[in-house]
Amino acid sequence: MADSTLHNPPDDAPRILLLSGYDAASHKRWRDQITGMFGDYHWKTLVLPPRFFRWRIRGNPLSWLNEPALQEHWDLVIATSMVDLASLRSFHPTLAQTPCALYMHENQFAFPVSKKQRSSAEPQMVNLYSAISADVVVFNSAWNRDSFLKGAWAFLDQMPDGVPDGLIGRLREKSRVIPVPIEDRLYTERVTSFNRDCPHLLWNHRWEYDKGPDRLLKLLQVLEQRALPFRLSVVGERFRNHPKAFDQIHEAFCHRIEQWGFLESRREYDQLLARADVVVSTALHDFQGLSMLEAMASGCVPLAPDRLAYREYVPDRCRYESHERDAQREAEAAADSLEQLLKKQSLASLPEGWRASRLAADYQSLFNGLINSGAGKS
Repeated sequence: MADSTLHNPPDDAPRILLLSGYDAASHKRWRDQITGMFGDYHWKTLVLPPRFFRWRIRGNPLSWLNEPALQEHWDLVIATSMVDLASLRSFHPTLAQTPCALYMHENQFAFPVSKKQRSSAEPQMVNLYSAISADVVVFNSAWNRDSFLKGAWAFLDQMPDGVPDGLIGRLREKSRVIPVPIEDRLYTERVTSFNRDCPHLLWNHRWEYDKGPDRLLKLLQVLEQRALPFRLSVVGERFRNHPKAFDQIHEAFCHRIEQWGFLESRREYDQLLARADVVVSTALHDFQGLSMLEAMASGCVPLAPDRLAYREYVPDRCRYESHERDAQREAEAAADSLEQLLKKQSLASLPEGWRASRLAADYQSLFNGLINSGAGKS
C-alpha cells in the first residue's frame, strides 16, 4: 500500500508526501513523471489500487489510518482527486499544518454515470470537501476546472438552506491549471508521410462506455458507406467486461485492422503512434486526453468532437460538430471533417505547450510556493 521513490537529494531537501487514493494508470503515470522530474526533493508516495471505486474514494482515510508516514513531518502534501483530503487532515493533526495541493485528474461532478451504475452524491462530496480543505487545487485542463466549479455550484444550489456565501469564488481563486506533461521524447520528427489515399485511423482510449465505442462503430459504418478507404488500429486499456461495440467493430472491420487490443510494450505503442495518420476520439468524457496528446506529439492528425478539453489543443479544423444526443448525426459530422482533412496540405499540430520541459517550471513554482508558505509554520 506504500512505496517510496528513490533519488539522491541533499539531506536538507524539502520532503514531499504524494497520496494517490485510486492509482489508475493515468494517475500512476503522472506521479512517476512528477517524482522523476523533480529528484531534488525527498519523495514518499502512498498509493491504493484502482478497484472497488465507491469504497476506495470514501474509505482511503481509513485504509491509511495507521500509516506511520502520516505522523511524520512533511514540507508539502500532494493528493490526487480520489483522496479524501478533508478527512485525512482532520484525522492527522500534523497534516492540518502542512501545505496541501489537490491534483484533480478528474472531477465527479462531470463524470458520466453508466446505466448499470446508480448515482451517488458521496464521490462529489469527497471532491468538494477535499477542494475546500486544500491550499491549492490544480486541474489538468481548464475544462476540468470549469466543469468542477459549475458542478459544485449546481450541487450547492440543491441544499435547502445553510449554503455558504462565496465558496465557489474562493475555490476559483485557489484553482490553477497545469496539465499532465507529455514526455519530450514523443516529440520526434515523423518518418512516414501522411497517407491521404488510405489513412491509418488510431483509436487509443480506455475500453469503456464513456469513451464512445458505439460512436466509433457508427463513424466506421459511415466511412464504409461512403466507400472511403481506411486502415484501423483500436488499442488502449482493456477490461474483462467491455462494451459490445468493440466486438461488433472487430467483426465488421477485421479486414481493415492493423492493430487490435492492448499493447503491453510501451515501445510498440510508441511505434504505433509514429506510424498512424489520424488519432480519433469519440469520447463523451475526457478531462485532459492524454492518449490524444501523445499521438499528436508523435505527429498524428487529431479528429475529435467539439467538446470537453479538446477545444484547448485540437485545432478548429480537426474538431467535428458535437451531437451528444444524436450519435448518427455526430458520425456523419466526423466523417465530413475527416474528408475535409484529407484534402488539406498542412496538417501537423504539435501540442508544444504540453511538453514536460515546458511545464516543469509551472510545477516547480507551485511546489516551491507552497513549501515556502509553510516554512513559517514549522
